[in-house]
Amino acid sequence: MIIERVYAHVASWKAEEWPWSVPCVRGLLADGLRFSAPVTFLVGENGSGKSTLIEGLAEGFGLDSWGGSHDWRYASHRPKSVLGETMRFEAAPGGRRMLGNWSARKGFFLRAETALDALGREGFVPDTVSHGEGFLAAFRDKFLQPGLYVMDEPEAALSFASCLELLGHVDQLVKKGGQVICATHSPLLTALPGADIIEVGEHGMRRVAWDELALVDHWRRYLTDPQSYLRHILD
Repeated sequence: MIIERVYAHVASWKAEEWPWSVPCVRGLLADGLRFSAPVTFLVGENGSGKSTLIEGLAEGFGLDSWGGSHDWRYASHRPKSVLGETMRFEAAPGGRRMLGNWSARKGFFLRAETALDALGREGFVPDTVSHGEGFLAAFRDKFLQPGLYVMDEPEAALSFASCLELLGHVDQLVKKGGQVICATHSPLLTALPGADIIEVGEHGMRRVAWDELALVDHWRRYLTDPQSYLRHILD
């Protein structure tokens, strides 16, 4: 692991102002977030703040909020985010050198909505392959060495089989000393053995077992009986 704990260092803040109005960000201010496994999944409904949290974490580590590797910082024209500038990290034993030396930091931020641009900058020629194939090319060629790998809903571009391939890459990556933090809606990805799952929402942040996740329960019930859901939304 690279990071053992992350927290936000802010001299003063107002609860009604973004991003401090987001419950999981307030949790970060109050207690920080401790990582207990090489792979951490953040899950929650749309608007829960998981993407805000993961973007700030990636940017604080030195990865461009637009997406890409540590070698391609700040391709975005956007200013650095308020949250990203406040992020502070406590190193795990295996990450002290990387966190102590900016040039030694390695990693990749893959976010669904800007992935094509980021992959193009990284040399994967996304115009000649499908969105999902570009994602898999990044996993095969960039997820190779110890570092911090941050992903925001990678399943958006992947088929069922490709999600399974992604899990294989993640498994090999952490065996080489990498650390993965991923925001997702996928019950398939979150089933990775040994992964830590953190559910974000109005409650802030809390650890949850895979079979206790609301998303797992809903998918299980939907696949068993789709009509029990569809009758409420279809005329």
